Amino acid sequence: MASKGTPSCLLVFCLLITAAVLRPGLGLYTVNSAYGDTVIMPCRLNVPQNLMFGKWKYEKPDGSPVFIAFRSSTKKSVHYDDVPEYKDRLSLSENYTLSISNARISDEKRFVCMLVTEDNVFEAPTIVKVFKEPSKPEIVSKAPFLETQQLKKLGDCISKDSYPDGNITWYRGGKVLQPLEAVVVIIFTKQMDPVTQLYTMTSSLEYKTTKADIQMPFTCSVTYYGPSGQKTVHSEQVVFDIYYPTEQVTIQVLPPKNAIKEGDNMTLKCLGNGNPPPEEFLFYLPGQLEGIRSSNTYTLTDVRRNATGDYKCSLIDKKSMIASTSITVHYLDLSLNPSGEVTKQIGDALPVSCTISASRNATVVWMKDNTRLKASPSFPSLHYQDAGNYVCETSLQEVEGLKKRESLTLIVEGKPQIKMTKKTDPSGLSKTIICHVEGFPKPAIQWTITGSGSVINQTEESPYINGRYYSKIIISPEENVTLTCTAENQLERTVNSLNVSAISIPEHDEADEISDENREKVNDQAKLIVGIVVGLLLAALVAGVVYWLYMKKSKTASKHVNKDLGNLEENKKLEENNHKTEA
Repeated sequence: MASKGTPSCLLVFCLLITAAVLRPGLGLYTVNSAYGDTVIMPCRLNVPQNLMFGKWKYEKPDGSPVFIAFRSSTKKSVHYDDVPEYKDRLSLSENYTLSISNARISDEKRFVCMLVTEDNVFEAPTIVKVFKEPSKPEIVSKAPFLETQQLKKLGDCISKDSYPDGNITWYRGGKVLQPLEAVVVIIFTKQMDPVTQLYTMTSSLEYKTTKADIQMPFTCSVTYYGPSGQKTVHSEQVVFDIYYPTEQVTIQVLPPKNAIKEGDNMTLKCLGNGNPPPEEFLFYLPGQLEGIRSSNTYTLTDVRRNATGDYKCSLIDKKSMIASTSITVHYLDLSLNPSGEVTKQIGDALPVSCTISASRNATVVWMKDNTRLKASPSFPSLHYQDAGNYVCETSLQEVEGLKKRESLTLIVEGKPQIKMTKKTDPSGLSKTIICHVEGFPKPAIQWTITGSGSVINQTEESPYINGRYYSKIIISPEENVTLTCTAENQLERTVNSLNVSAISIPEHDEADEISDENREKVNDQAKLIVGIVVGLLLAALVAGVVYWLYMKKSKTASKHVNKDLGNLEENKKLEENNHKTEA
């Protein structure tokens, strides 16, 4: 048996060697696998009837074979060669399909399936390709800000653990950035990990920004090949803070400049449209050539009217870039003459003036005892009703809180004045005697009966209004009496008497004192009558002038008529004289 088996073994060995050199069999077949997945390689050969065994090998770069798996067709046993990189990773099925678990980059080789018979060796090669999807690209080492018109590194786009290596592209606002000298500079590098054989790709972008890049998103992407073809993965968007110089300066006034009044605090605020905005400025006050260095605000406290004028601010390092504004500090002065408490006598004249001085037209309102007057008060001759509390108030409507007011408390004094009236009741059973008094301070009224000197206490008094009131009594005298009314205040004591006939004797009643309201009506009626009379006089005057002109024209024509009439009269007189002589 041994002698017979030896030639057979030698024949198989020779066939394997010959197959390794001649490599007969099918064309190349490629299996694509993702990194970490299981690589499945079918043998792609028809199993012959006289198969002895199947075997898998891979080829080194120099072409030498490395056997890794063996399966007998008779014993159905599987043997894996001692190859460290494939230990516990191989699986050979009954149909001679070879599986490699946990695919690695190093598995990219040319594998060969070999089916061996007693007289031949059949081969089917397979090329294994392993792909690793890179990590999502990320923009790192980002610039904290970009400055206009300056070429500056924007950041690095990094994508890791790729196989094969990929390509990185930069985008601005969704559009691809192409290299442009001194404007867009892109530097691409890649590194392979010697252990994992995976690539890390890095693309560095230098970019000259403009103000058009404000809020403009930048992204990058990595394009790579996978088992199913080419793919692209994009990074997250990044927006950069764009620095640009100030091109314009503006000045603001707080509170709004049309509402600044004396006593207010006023803040000037200067702004530059650059980024970042300037932190310091020069402020120029009216009439000052040298600027005051300050932050972007400058405050003036308790401003006066002389603070009105032009205010300016400029950059520290560029004084020609300046802004200005005109500010009016509103003011309001009021002078009331006289003011305070003033005491005058009835009938006196009292000129009153309320003088206004303001930064613009002011409204003036007069009040008397909290009631608005239609016009400014005028006192050519004071009356008791003129007394009261007068207020002159002025304001600037456009300026909140700018109001002024002065008050005048007018006291009209007068000695007591008395007028007595009497009136018989229609029934004829009583008489009403009234003592009308005016004066200020309010006079006290006392009734007495002359002769007896007795005081009458049962009286009725009216309200004291505008320096006037009355006291009345009702009596039914059986005989003639004389009543005395006494009115007294701090200025004087006044006495007046009235004779009253017995109730049985009829007498002429005296009219009551008319009230102020009725007096005003009477005055109005008197004015109307005076107006009518004046109108009639003017009409008579016009008629007289017309008549005079008419007579002047008629004078010449009447001379001859007058002469004839004169002769007739002389003849009549002569005839009369003759008749008298004859008689």
